[in-house]
Amino acid sequence: MTYRYAARMGKTPRSFIREILRVTESPEIISFAGGLPNPALIRVEEIAMAARSVFESGGAAALQYATTGGYLPLREFIADRYQ
Repeated sequence: MTYRYAARMGKTPRSFIREILRVTESPEIISFAGGLPNPALIRVEEIAMAARSVFESGGAAALQYATTGGYLPLREFIADRYQ
């Protein structure tokens, strides 16, 4: 199957985000762009426990889209914690 694109697509500039991410593949680069935290600092077990808790209490509803305000139980938790 042949795909046809508008002529303007041939003039589309390279993705700036893609270029940033390509550079960050190098192990000597510490990037503060593109949302790439240091993997060594990600607390995987704690995140897994939090996810299990959310799914046990909220089930599939936790994976649904919500209002732009976000997931109400999470908003309430954050508000209570930092009040």
